[in-house]
Amino acid sequence: MSTGQHNHSIDNIGDRRLGIAIVINLLLTLAQIVGGVISGSLSLIADALHNFSDAASLLIAWGARKIGRQPADHFKTFGYKRAEVIATLINLVTLVLVGLYLVYEALWRIVEPQIIEGWIVVIIASIALVIDVATAVLTFSMSKNSMNIRAAFLHNVSDALASVGVIIAGTLILLYEWYWSDTLLTLMIAAYVLYQASTMLPKTVHILMQGTPDNIIINDVITAMEAVSDVKRIHHVHIWQLDEYNNALEAHVETNDYKQIEKIKTELKEILQQRFSIGHSTLEFEIHNSAKNNISPTT
Repeated sequence: MSTGQHNHSIDNIGDRRLGIAIVINLLLTLAQIVGGVISGSLSLIADALHNFSDAASLLIAWGARKIGRQPADHFKTFGYKRAEVIATLINLVTLVLVGLYLVYEALWRIVEPQIIEGWIVVIIASIALVIDVATAVLTFSMSKNSMNIRAAFLHNVSDALASVGVIIAGTLILLYEWYWSDTLLTLMIAAYVLYQASTMLPKTVHILMQGTPDNIIINDVITAMEAVSDVKRIHHVHIWQLDEYNNALEAHVETNDYKQIEKIKTELKEILQQRFSIGHSTLEFEIHNSAKNNISPTT
């Protein structure tokens, strides 16, 4: 089997896993909402909303994977891989809105407390815990190579923890009638949701704003490039991320020996690729000031 066929097979397996995860999470969300309404448990509804955001995240990530595999064309000359970064931003913004809504509902529940049926909470949250763990298993291997899938995986892990918290709240209600524990758990779930979003949003926005990769220092790149023989000066340097893993650079290169431009270009591109993982580079060559007087007007 060729490498292309092998990668295509892996992609298909990944798509099927995402499809299964989406379906079971949507079914779980529906069950949690129904159970939360019947029992009066806000933390169960909170967990359902968080779980729905995970299902939506998986759905968006699935669509972004499909789009991202399209080859570059004259409309998108760099390709469509950044679709996954855009999907991540959509997912995180939605997550922030969900977290803020949960805080609002929890605080309002303090003003108007409600009776909660503990057994329904415990049973549905236990089912949710099993499904959250199953979804995390489905997405674990895929999460190592994708920002979108990693976010979805972490969301499902947090869902599993939230389900454990809901079970604890339901148990406390059954044993001690501590109805306030439901509100407390809701606030804790909301805090965790907002924390997750706050840790991933800066990196996502950084990529979309064409920021320099975190592991690259521009001055180090310039120093390495200027160390190449016949390179006199490097300026107008721009480094950015095309997507999560691919970096690009453009720069002006001044040299005294315009006859060695191809050799210099080859050496520079090798250094950029090997030392800084910059796979796409555009280099504009210029004659250094000290050499201009040595070039005849007809050159």
